[in-house]
Amino acid sequence: MVNVTVDDLFARYGLTYRALITVTGMTASFAMVISSTIVNVAVPDVMGAFGIGQDQAQLMATAFNVAMTASQLLNAWVVAVLGQRYGFAVTLILFTLGSLIAGFGQEFGMIVFGRVLQGAAAGVIQPLVMVTIFQVFPADRRGLAMGIYAMGLMLALAFGPVLGGVAIEAFDWRYIFFATLPLVGIALMAGLVFMPSVRSETRQPFDWTGYVLVVIALFCLMTGLTDGQREGWTSNYTLGLFLTAVVAGAAFIGSQMRPGAKLLDLTLFRDRQFATAMLVVFTVGIGNFVIIYAVPVFGQLVQGMTPLRAGMVMLPAGVLVVFVLPFTGRLSDHLRPHLAIMAGLMFFAAGAAPMADADVNTPFLMIAIYAIIARSGSSLIMPFVMTTALKTVPPEKLNAGAGAVNFCRQLGGSLGLNAWVVFIEIRTRFHSESLTATQSSDNQASRELLQGVGRILGESGVPQVLHEPGALHYLGQMVHAQATTLGFQDGFWILVIVYLLGLIPAWILGRTNRGQ
Repeated sequence: MVNVTVDDLFARYGLTYRALITVTGMTASFAMVISSTIVNVAVPDVMGAFGIGQDQAQLMATAFNVAMTASQLLNAWVVAVLGQRYGFAVTLILFTLGSLIAGFGQEFGMIVFGRVLQGAAAGVIQPLVMVTIFQVFPADRRGLAMGIYAMGLMLALAFGPVLGGVAIEAFDWRYIFFATLPLVGIALMAGLVFMPSVRSETRQPFDWTGYVLVVIALFCLMTGLTDGQREGWTSNYTLGLFLTAVVAGAAFIGSQMRPGAKLLDLTLFRDRQFATAMLVVFTVGIGNFVIIYAVPVFGQLVQGMTPLRAGMVMLPAGVLVVFVLPFTGRLSDHLRPHLAIMAGLMFFAAGAAPMADADVNTPFLMIAIYAIIARSGSSLIMPFVMTTALKTVPPEKLNAGAGAVNFCRQLGGSLGLNAWVVFIEIRTRFHSESLTATQSSDNQASRELLQGVGRILGESGVPQVLHEPGALHYLGQMVHAQATTLGFQDGFWILVIVYLLGLIPAWILGRTNRGQ
């Protein structure tokens, strides 16, 4: 295999190579990040198709995110063994296989397996593309490069639900798994031409022990969170999963501290600035993933939006972020990062707080505006935090550093999304039980509602014997709808708290950066 370096490709294509490789890499990243959010608008359809609850249906998102989180750590090894070009091609092929399995799977378990393959491919591609773009830009323009990279990610996050809504309404919910394959095909062909193909001359051992341990830890933790509400939080099954996750996680950290092959270079965290930046990345990952999932699902489950309309509510925010990110990317080369990051977190909180009071009567326009405010935080945070983290990493460890950055972001997003959905389920059940307890014969409002529904049914020609059951069924639906609304409102308040807590590591990052 002949090594073709970035310098060789610049000599072959001239300065236009920078644009060619950026478009190639971003096309692949765009397609895969779209796939991470495209399922959000399909949650109600999947719940109905397989007779499952939201806590299980969201595994389509969580399985993708967990696999993507674990595979972020494979990037350095894949590049060392296959080189950027062939590593890029193999992961795109793996993604295509996962898409076909998920799209044609007749059992929910097969859909989750297909999502795992998709996520594993996406996890390798993102840091690979990020490092490649970082390398082709000069040092004084790498903030711009990270702004471009973040721009593609944010645009994809916004377009995912919209594309999913179009696929569901025009065809069927299964088509969400095929929608990005044309982009994957284009990226594959371009990558075989424009990606550099440098690889290590010596065979790089793979840390199978570390990989198995991190997969076990993540799988057990996510499964425990998903099944805990149904199986009981203090059951032997749930406690066993959490204990296994803790033991496997501790063993993974221990394995990464020994000499030899590693998935996660813990020496990077000795740099205080890098370690603090990772705390910010983790916090932003929680908020970013959850807000993108929460708003479309809220629109469908609470407001009864169609999948397309629910996806469209996030589109204006995504478009705004795309226009702002190149500007903030340029600023990140010149401004101190912690102030921009703290401002971004405040934007996140300011957008999430009004959603904590939203209900079925909140206008579509207002929800779109709240989403714009929240997502504006991403445009301020992403270029600054990525540039701040990577500029402390030695050039020979850029792949490892990029893998660590994306691992922390995905870990925060995966854990945060899973825990947030579980919280919503718990609070919805709590509110449902509380509201049900008030539906007694002494409740004047409930009696009037039942009488009113009974009159409407009588005027519609419904037999008298069905009046009371029909009215009670309608009352049950009202109670469930109100409980769901209150559950989501509680969830948005939790997001506000998370964003505000993120100000602490951001402030520490400012002090660390000033000291260095």
